[in-house]
Amino acid sequence: MNTLWFFNDVNLFKILCPHKFAAYKECHQFDFYKKNDYIYFEDDSANKIFLIEKGKIKIGYYTEDGNEVIKAILTKGEIFGEKALLGEEKRNEFAQSLENETSICAVSVDTLHQLMNDNKTFSLKIYKFIGLKMKKLERRLELLLFKDTKTRLLEFLKELCEEYGYDCKNTGHRVVKHPYTQKDIASLIGTTRPTLNLILNELKEENLIDFSRKEIRLKKIA
Repeated sequence: MNTLWFFNDVNLFKILCPHKFAAYKECHQFDFYKKNDYIYFEDDSANKIFLIEKGKIKIGYYTEDGNEVIKAILTKGEIFGEKALLGEEKRNEFAQSLENETSICAVSVDTLHQLMNDNKTFSLKIYKFIGLKMKKLERRLELLLFKDTKTRLLEFLKELCEEYGYDCKNTGHRVVKHPYTQKDIASLIGTTRPTLNLILNELKEENLIDFSRKEIRLKKIA
């Protein structure tokens, strides 16, 4: 079998789904979700992984006290549910749509294992992606446990810069055009929207950043 999916390093924005190939086209389809629909719940069977063709997905879990903890917010081109590849049988998190027009490509674990067996380079990139994603989540957990809110935000902004940033000519600034709302960012760094807005304005007054709804300009922290 030829190379079926293309990963630009681990940048899943450029991923190709199985429906584009004759061997899988007939038995493959996209699933569509509205805002607040769940793709899966905790304790559901883990027999698929999911690719985001359009929209935004929230990954999280609930504590024993019923509080929601957000682990990640994912956008177009990213995958989730990937721990099924590592032998997870039951989900230990939920996945929920955050937008009204969310389109998901669901792939069975058996199908993905077949593709990985047929293409070793593809297989290595899958495992590299999973490893990097786990390291990123571990780092975020460390920040939540041991760092203050301002530090967590600064670290998150640096992550955004790596993923979405580009140089602004003649200024030395880094411009980040990102897919997150302030509510998303607040959830990911474990704070409230009012607190986030307060710290963003503090950073702006310190001339470290400038920001609008979908763009952040990093002046001295990139």
